[in-house]
Amino acid sequence: MADLEVGDPAPLFDLPRDGGRSLRLADFAGRPVVLYFYPQDDTSSCTNEAISFSQLKPDFEKAGATVIGLSPDSAKKHDKFKAKHGLTVALAADEDRKVVEAYRLWVEKQMYGRKYMGVERATFLIGADGRIVQIWRKVRVKGHAEAVLEAVRALS
Repeated sequence: MADLEVGDPAPLFDLPRDGGRSLRLADFAGRPVVLYFYPQDDTSSCTNEAISFSQLKPDFEKAGATVIGLSPDSAKKHDKFKAKHGLTVALAADEDRKVVEAYRLWVEKQMYGRKYMGVERATFLIGADGRIVQIWRKVRVKGHAEAVLEAVRALS
């Protein structure tokens, strides 16, 4: 399956989220959404990324955008992750990886010479019309949330 590209409709989803609620992409129609995919709660890079997006959440809201983090971890694990680090962004639980696969982010990775399947760290900026405006793949965490915020501000 080909990768998603700018201009494609963002695949819709309805997933459990932290706090025992559910989160549907369709609920945010008419406003931009920052959807960031990360491999796992409570690992170094994933924690730093979530903290960065949480710190900038008021700025994203001021620019009219919602930020959603998504990983294959359970909603219960997300609750612990949020409490431990004081995170404020919504975290969606994609335990069966259907959304990760719909966004073409379940990929072969390599660490210490070992190959395995995992989530590619990526961020999608979805426009108010539900189409993908910008994609960041193989994200490096340092400065990433700020770069995404600049892209959101450029929409308005």
